[in-house]
Amino acid sequence: MSRISRRGFVQGTALAGASFAISGTKSSGNIIGANDRVRIGVAGTNGRGSSHIDGWMSQSNVELAYLVDVDREVLDRRMKQVAEKTAGQYATKGIADVREALDDKNLDAISVATPNHWHSLITIWGAQAGKHVYVEKPMSHDVVEGRVAWEAQKKYKVVIQHGTQARSDKKRAGLHEMIQAGKFGKLKISYGYCCKKRGTIGFKPVSDPPANLDWNLWKGPAVIERYHGNYVHYNWHWFWETGNGDLNNQGTHQLDVARWALDKDQTHPVRAMAIGGRFQWNDQGVTPNTMFAMAEYPNGQYVYFNVRNVAYDGYQNQVENEYYFEDGGKIIGYNYFAKGSTDAQPIDVPDGKVTPGGNFGSFIAACRAGDPNMANGNAMDAHYGCVLGHLMNNSYRLGTQVPFNAKAGKFGDNKDAAEHFFKLHEIMSKGVGVSEGSQYTVGPLLTFDPATERHTGEHAEQANRLLKDPNNPGFQVPSVTDV
Repeated sequence: MSRISRRGFVQGTALAGASFAISGTKSSGNIIGANDRVRIGVAGTNGRGSSHIDGWMSQSNVELAYLVDVDREVLDRRMKQVAEKTAGQYATKGIADVREALDDKNLDAISVATPNHWHSLITIWGAQAGKHVYVEKPMSHDVVEGRVAWEAQKKYKVVIQHGTQARSDKKRAGLHEMIQAGKFGKLKISYGYCCKKRGTIGFKPVSDPPANLDWNLWKGPAVIERYHGNYVHYNWHWFWETGNGDLNNQGTHQLDVARWALDKDQTHPVRAMAIGGRFQWNDQGVTPNTMFAMAEYPNGQYVYFNVRNVAYDGYQNQVENEYYFEDGGKIIGYNYFAKGSTDAQPIDVPDGKVTPGGNFGSFIAACRAGDPNMANGNAMDAHYGCVLGHLMNNSYRLGTQVPFNAKAGKFGDNKDAAEHFFKLHEIMSKGVGVSEGSQYTVGPLLTFDPATERHTGEHAEQANRLLKDPNNPGFQVPSVTDV
């Protein structure tokens, strides 16, 4: 069976136009014996990538075969660190282009810790090359490419595991099993928070990229006109072309947990909206640092989400989930509060069903077994969780400016949403000190068809344009039919 040819890939994309398939790919993942060494490559070695490196090196009989980074200085530094830690146990190769690693027929898996705009494409390429894939959150940068990644997993029968570590938490799994079994009554609202301090990124001038950075490979599929220093190495999160804001950055973990608790037959929301803004910082970033968002599912259950990044005296860090039930009860942490009660009742949570070994160990076990169902947070779960965040973000991106006040949210007769938004507004007004002269961005209520993964209704034309980002030649995400 032939492998990916980088030359053939580039030639093929020139002929195929907007969508393509890599020819000569494998029909299933590499077969790995239970005791055989797993050879893995890490794409993106800065930041989260360093955790991947340590995670794989901590696993028994796992070889770090490749480090992939488009910044030569970062790559050289990581290569030196790995060489010191392994003391010549195996020879890790440092490269700039992930396709060189995927060309290696002896590579078993690829681990993706690049910026968000690369996540799906490397996942798809990896699956087409017969490699198992561990991909950082969010698996997708937009709705369509996430579906393609899931279809690639199904077609090539590889393991794809999402970097949502809570999926490996047996207590969280056990709590959700209790909720879905109706132990606390019917779940009404599953609520996630991504409230952690961030700061302004200021402004960086447009310039030529530094000599140590392969700017063309860094951009990859993302259509970006010019380089500026706020893209590299972390602040790309706060631009739509490359990131997804904190809602689908840190928030991906809590979004995934929130959706995980819903009834098992729920896939995508049918309605979603968001309200927020980028307050106080007046900088180059464009994604919101403050947001309240909600999504309604076909069965009437809701996911609410809260982003709050602007620091103030008395700031409360919240990176967590809460659960609200139809009878007025709620779960915060692992404590149950009956309706109207402030008395916490600790919940005795049995262990839920997860593949043991933590997020890294469970992935290696799934690879050795060749069983995609063993992944803690598989491609299907990743897609549903990421789309939830994309729809919320897309509502915000289509929003209009309204005066900053407690009545800015348009929630109709949804008293729960109005109540939770008001709590956020009070913090921004009295805590942060946002002035009345400021403005909220209020997104429209978008309607969505879970079966077709397309928007319907009043805002469908605009919203459907946001379902798929444009891609650069040579880095196009294939269509579902061509994957």
